[in-house]
Amino acid sequence: MLVVFVSAKLLSEIFERLGQPGIVGEILAGVLIGPHVLGWMAPSEVLEILSDLGVIFLLFSIGLEVRGSELLRVGGTAVGVAVAGVALSFLAGWGVSTLWRAPRIEGIFTGAAMVATSVGITARVLASRRLLDTRAARVILAAAVVDDVLGLIVLSLVTGLARGRVNYLDIALTAGIAIAFTYLMATIGRQTVKAMMPRVQARVRLAEGEFSLAMTLLFGLSLLAVYAGVAAIVGAFLAGMALGETVDRRVHGLTQGVTELLVPFFLVGVGLRFDISVFAARPVLLLAVSVILAAVVAKFTACGLAAIRMGRADAIRVGVGMIPHGEVGMVVAQIGLGMGVMAQSVYGIIVFMSVVTTLLAPPLLKVAFRQIAPVAAVEKEISRIG
Repeated sequence: MLVVFVSAKLLSEIFERLGQPGIVGEILAGVLIGPHVLGWMAPSEVLEILSDLGVIFLLFSIGLEVRGSELLRVGGTAVGVAVAGVALSFLAGWGVSTLWRAPRIEGIFTGAAMVATSVGITARVLASRRLLDTRAARVILAAAVVDDVLGLIVLSLVTGLARGRVNYLDIALTAGIAIAFTYLMATIGRQTVKAMMPRVQARVRLAEGEFSLAMTLLFGLSLLAVYAGVAAIVGAFLAGMALGETVDRRVHGLTQGVTELLVPFFLVGVGLRFDISVFAARPVLLLAVSVILAAVVAKFTACGLAAIRMGRADAIRVGVGMIPHGEVGMVVAQIGLGMGVMAQSVYGIIVFMSVVTTLLAPPLLKVAFRQIAPVAAVEKEISRIG
């Protein structure tokens, strides 16, 4: 914990002083101390648990700062962005694999590994720059939630194809449960929590009782999200959104402290998986470059065009915000590898693609949001004073 935390914060400080997003430094810290450079650290069960907790608290803290009513207002645009991004990314991944004459099922898994957006990275950048209140940020966050549900459906389909049978009824039921859970928690659940929280809090005698109740809801909804078939971070985000307009600033402050402690383990964990050795062969290197270009261009183009009615500038911001693939692509690739339908070299390429798109997002977001960052900061400060 000492090595991971200190190295992450040290490189974050260096990058901030160089005028670059600190999050890039934290990911590169994982590359530096990882098994393929200095060899101080390697992915382990303990670091995986801390990483999972880090991203759960990150999305919970983001949810606390987001007004659910404003997020629902951009729901139509967000669904369009998510569907377009998933569809074109899947086709791009499959298409690149086909051009390189990969087996059909391996190409399908490559496409599936490219569909989902890792909202944790984008959310971290937007929160650090106080941009969560912007329209583009709200679309990105809402689209990422829809993206997770769509990614679940795609993964169910491709794993069924890999096994030689697709149970469409099971897929439909899983998708229905996931969609119902997400929608109900974002609407009725949010209103229920808003009404019930003050009453429950009035009966609690615990020190920091409100924070304890918030943590109970956080872990409860994260668990329910997993049972519903979506990622725990979706439940964490919805829990934060449900509490955002109810809890006092003390809960925000305590949550931020836990988040700052745990998030470096999530970011360093991304860097630890970076392995350049799989690209010793020239064909593998060329395939890796093709996959990365396809992943970036597909997400940026599809999501940007789907958001074009917001205006060119916001469409670009949305396109850039949906680029990072992070840990989601790695999970899909790991499933393909475990089922024996994906080669080790292709698995390495997917991991490499996930890390590279994650590293690209922060500086691109900084450029895309540069013009409105001062305005957002002023609005945040006025709100705080008021």
